[in-house]
Amino acid sequence: MKSLHLISTAPNGTARSRTTSDRLELLRALIAAPTFDPLFREDVIIVPGHHPAYGWLCKVGGCQRASDSGREFCQAHKRQWFELRNNGGNVTEFLHVAEPLKSASSWHVTPDCLVCPDIPAFSGNQLCYLHEHQWDQRRRDHEKRTGHPLAFETWVAAARAYPAFGDCRVAGCAERAVSPLCLCYRHERQYRRDGRPGGARMETNWSRILAKGGRPQLLFTDEERFRRWCTQCVIRHRRANGRLSLKGLRPLAKAEIQWAMVHHAQGAEEGASWPPLWAQAAADSCREQDVNTLVDLDLDACPQQGRYVAKAMLKHLRLIYFTREDTKDAGFIETEHFGVRFPHTESHIDLTEISQRWLRDLLWDNLAAELTAKPPRSRNPFDARRRGCIELSAFLQAQAPGGGHEPTTLTETHMVDFIADQRHRAQHGLESLGLRKQGRNGTSVMTDGIACDNLNGARRLLRDALETGAADRIGLDRAFIVVLPRVQKKVGRRKPFSDDVAKALASAQSLADLEALDCDDRGLRDVWEALVITGRRCSEVLNLRLECIDRHGKIPMFWHDQTKVGNFDEGIRISERLFQQLESRQAKTIDRFIQRNGRLPSATDRLELALFPRATSNRRGLKGVSYGWFSTQFSTWVKGLDLGGAVPHQARHTLATNLLRAGANLTHVKRYLGQISEAMAEHYVHIANTDPVLNAALEAVWVGGPGAAEPGVLLAGGEPLTRAEAEALAIDLTRRSTPAEGGFCTFQPVVNGDACPWGLNCHSCQEFVMSGADLVYWHRKREQWRMLAERAPDSATADYLHEVFEPTAHAIAGLEKALEGFGLLEEALSLDLRRPQDYFGRVWSTTFRARELAELDTEGEAA
Repeated sequence: MKSLHLISTAPNGTARSRTTSDRLELLRALIAAPTFDPLFREDVIIVPGHHPAYGWLCKVGGCQRASDSGREFCQAHKRQWFELRNNGGNVTEFLHVAEPLKSASSWHVTPDCLVCPDIPAFSGNQLCYLHEHQWDQRRRDHEKRTGHPLAFETWVAAARAYPAFGDCRVAGCAERAVSPLCLCYRHERQYRRDGRPGGARMETNWSRILAKGGRPQLLFTDEERFRRWCTQCVIRHRRANGRLSLKGLRPLAKAEIQWAMVHHAQGAEEGASWPPLWAQAAADSCREQDVNTLVDLDLDACPQQGRYVAKAMLKHLRLIYFTREDTKDAGFIETEHFGVRFPHTESHIDLTEISQRWLRDLLWDNLAAELTAKPPRSRNPFDARRRGCIELSAFLQAQAPGGGHEPTTLTETHMVDFIADQRHRAQHGLESLGLRKQGRNGTSVMTDGIACDNLNGARRLLRDALETGAADRIGLDRAFIVVLPRVQKKVGRRKPFSDDVAKALASAQSLADLEALDCDDRGLRDVWEALVITGRRCSEVLNLRLECIDRHGKIPMFWHDQTKVGNFDEGIRISERLFQQLESRQAKTIDRFIQRNGRLPSATDRLELALFPRATSNRRGLKGVSYGWFSTQFSTWVKGLDLGGAVPHQARHTLATNLLRAGANLTHVKRYLGQISEAMAEHYVHIANTDPVLNAALEAVWVGGPGAAEPGVLLAGGEPLTRAEAEALAIDLTRRSTPAEGGFCTFQPVVNGDACPWGLNCHSCQEFVMSGADLVYWHRKREQWRMLAERAPDSATADYLHEVFEPTAHAIAGLEKALEGFGLLEEALSLDLRRPQDYFGRVWSTTFRARELAELDTEGEAA
């Protein structure tokens, strides 16, 4: 498989991009720029061991060994870390106890011989092969002759240097030759193992000739075969020493690797660390395949690590090989061409699956206009439009005349058929027309949610084309567009944790099990407890910065960004326990920073560092752990506890439920949870309907009291009010009422503080109203009057008592009728206590005048 798909072209081959000469000229200009790191201009790049992007030394402080295959630790420290982890330790503890190790070999990069400045050393004495042999012979002769050891320093000072032999003849080898054969130590051994093709050898006594200042002659049985071996010898760099050889590469391929490495290292966004060995594998593949450019590289023939780096380099190169205008013909769009990079996603958006050029161009223009004017917060709206167009394109290709490539032939019927096809596939769980499973072969199964997104995405694009005039310019029928409906997506609602589930998730043993899943000590348990206690969104906790807590007036505060609603640096009060827990996590994150950078984080660093840093693609520690990582660990934990389908977001709903139970109203919930509107807060209130006490603290109905005009007439109809009828009679008491016994007074002079002119005779007053929260109180009054009537000495007295209580009985019945219309009767019957904070909720603001209720009841009796 060629890598051409990463530098996309249009299906008809009409894509325009820079030619090979243009690309080489462009890259050379970029490499010559003063901002280009000169370290990467050389043919042999020597990378420092702790380079931020290409570091290759073990991350244990002071360790001189190379890290193991892209990991943070060398093999020895990796084994120690795994052993400690298996015994319940964490990585922070390991970093405190790990001891630095010396290199397994004498050096990573072979130094020069102490005698010959341009010949690599061969032995631990740092001598080349010839001088090591001479030293060994001279030392033995001197000791045999005098009986005393020869001083090494004395011998080195008197030794004579040999002329340098130049670089190794093998194409791409970065090492220097160690003999007149012009091969390095490694390739001399390889040459012997391969049977000495070409019969290359040095003349007899070549070392003596060198000692006398001569140049030994090379002899061959077949010089051409030897040179061919030097060219075709396969190089496999397996030793991590920070050296990256670009020798033997074609000019364009070499320039591409040099520029891509600098671009990757200087990228504004955190990227993955590339060990030099991985980049070397990509360079070796280019050399072996003799490609002119990375675009021609056969990725399937590359080793895994080289393929990974080559793909990443091609993504970087795509930004400069294609201009913004070129990408339209090539069938993709790069958000970075517009200065936009959506979080947790690539810049590249592939449009080649849309076969109709007119439809693909409409989508490209739509995305480009939105990226220029007002980019969305995430890539999701773009993906919905893209998926909708892919499905529409596949349907038109199969059902429309000419495959739908001519927009003037499309009619309303074609769109109606597309809508019916999408609904049919969703209803029966059939495969989609064009969408593919991510990371797998085959198509994805259509669902109601996917069909809804497809239709809405296509509708938004086509409606925009209609409004901008693009549809008229290409001759697309208006009826084809307007028939596409807006589909309401069914959105599910999370339930709060039940008492049993909440207890299981909060137990000490369960939390210990969760902590045990956090092998690298990234803060899994801390994240979960912060979610439970603060009720934040998962992203708000996972992306916390190091400086997220402090004290104000000795009160512990928690600072976070509510990016979903555009609120930044929002602070809430937290418990002392959570404050200390996050403070401990801060210390662990600082330890990691010191271990990686060898210094304490500065004030600027502390503002940027993630409190819970992810393990990969996080060179500077600015990225927090991903939601995918947290969700996977959480799911594993919940399955182990056998709790069913619990998800992290239910913690937010649970906190909202607890707030409402404690007496908070919708405004309080909205403000504390950082919601954009009270309608969103009601999303959580609706879930709380299963808790009667909580619901009664938020919603209730008010009706006129027993002193209202004709209060008893309301009971004649016997039918419950509809919601519309109840809302029509509702009175807003939030600004014109004051509490009274068994209800509220609405007489404005009394509300404003004046004395009651009727001596507080509330129950006989027409300005007195009753609430759903008072229903149980009035039920008790009714029972009290009934008991009095039953104990009356005679029937006349009992009839009199019933007559006196009759207006109150009618008012109670009217209240029950209104509450039933709102669906709140059961909640009102379970509420037995009013609290001051309840007065601010809707439960105390919905009331009815007794006069209007009486008129309604009169109509019911007449019927």
